[in-house]
Amino acid sequence: MKHFLCFLFQAWNPPGSCEFSRETSRFLRDYALWEINAFLWISLITITCFLTHKLFKLFKLWNQGSKIPGPPSPSFYGHFSTLSKQNLTELLSDSHGEYGSIVKLWLSPKQLLVSIKEPEVIREMLWKAKDKLPLTGKAFDLAFGQSTLFASSFDKVEKRRESLASELNVKLLDRTNLIPTRAVDRIMSELHQNMPKGRVDCRMVSQHMAFTLLGATIFGDTFLAWSKANIYEELLMMVAKDACFWASYSVTPFWERGFWRYRRLCTKLKCLTQDLVQQCSKNYKFNGHLNVRDELYGNLMGMLFHGCLTMGGLISNMLMMLATHPELQRKIHSEIIVAWKGSEDKDQPIAEKMPLLLATIYESARVMPAGPLLQRCSLQHDLRLKSGLIVPAGAIVVVPMQLVQTDDSSWGNDAGKFNPYRFLSKTEKISAPLNVDTSIAGHAEELKDQRQSSFILNDPNENAAFLPFGAGSRSCVYQKFVIQGIATLFASLLEQYEVRLNPGSKTNSKLSSADSISQDFLSSELVFVRTNRKS
Repeated sequence: MKHFLCFLFQAWNPPGSCEFSRETSRFLRDYALWEINAFLWISLITITCFLTHKLFKLFKLWNQGSKIPGPPSPSFYGHFSTLSKQNLTELLSDSHGEYGSIVKLWLSPKQLLVSIKEPEVIREMLWKAKDKLPLTGKAFDLAFGQSTLFASSFDKVEKRRESLASELNVKLLDRTNLIPTRAVDRIMSELHQNMPKGRVDCRMVSQHMAFTLLGATIFGDTFLAWSKANIYEELLMMVAKDACFWASYSVTPFWERGFWRYRRLCTKLKCLTQDLVQQCSKNYKFNGHLNVRDELYGNLMGMLFHGCLTMGGLISNMLMMLATHPELQRKIHSEIIVAWKGSEDKDQPIAEKMPLLLATIYESARVMPAGPLLQRCSLQHDLRLKSGLIVPAGAIVVVPMQLVQTDDSSWGNDAGKFNPYRFLSKTEKISAPLNVDTSIAGHAEELKDQRQSSFILNDPNENAAFLPFGAGSRSCVYQKFVIQGIATLFASLLEQYEVRLNPGSKTNSKLSSADSISQDFLSSELVFVRTNRKS
């Protein structure tokens, strides 16, 4: 541009003219100032438009949020200070009691939380709010690498989820009855070898059971013989534990030494995952949702962690409930014996033949959900409910699981009691179980209840307040696999072992009834005792 202008001035003025030099210098200086001013004005206008847009969205959020009932914000910073003093579930319980089934809390001036307790509205919301919180997707990416199975936006995961659901619920489901027996033998052998006096921590053993069951189901028998399985499990949980902390930084904290130590752990986990795939690739072909070169390891690590979280929590609840309800455990053991002996084909799943065991799994999931809140959001669009209420885009929408799944209006007056029979319907009396081998005649006393009455399992999803696996567009694709796998796992476990609380364990109950779900187990040590009732 400068040379072009000089050429033009040379055409107007003779070369070497002083007047030409002064005019050229003045013009170029003015032109430079004009360019700088134009750049500054454009920058100012752009920044002003950006800030105005942000301010408009903030005022829109405040306006829409003001139309949702809820406790007044104690300060400009919202209820953050209140949450530091009071449990969120307790605060939501108080708010719902005072303001109704839909309430709001301000977590900050820019972050709105909306809690929904009405089951029908929850179902509607879960179909419309298809996204997860951005922090969740960021944490998964940071811990496990690129993955389209656990992205925040539903559009990015929809096809992958459909493929995963088909893989787990159809192909892998056929193998769950073959693996748990070997998995239980492996788990119990390790527990008796490594744990003093046979006492184990309920949460740790549940996590290990879930990891072993999930790994053996996905990768086959080679997984059970993999020498690095225990190291992998420990590292997987360690990486997942700190993921949300490091993902909460808006800018990558490259100045933190702890962050780089964490990244080294992530790299080590990925290397172990590669080794696991190489060890097990001969037994299991990765396809469908996993056969993407850049996403294979991220998808696998995310699946293993999410599966361990879901299954481990439910297994832990089951173990504690069985340990505190020995009579129920005895009846389930009797049911298992009848189911195994009455099964002509040992290779066929028998979970459907054990309605009491399945009902106990459902009830454990109801009274002790895996997490306190079921979280969703709509990242791009406002959420418009049939009631006319509008939840602004980006707001955190939560379901207080403990409140919804123990609400008297949905579950009756005994909602606060552990009662698996709520999922069963009694049928007519039968003279004897079908296809029962005569070799179990010695169990006459145990089978008395089985002969006198029979139960059929009700569909738990008929109750809109049953949400341990979520619902709607983003419901847990593991649901059928988890139920089938855990049922077969406990069928193998309880056939061989009786679960008891460690004699030194103490509990703190608000109610004296053993059926109360308000029990707080101060010590969750369990003892597995080889049963002498096995035929």
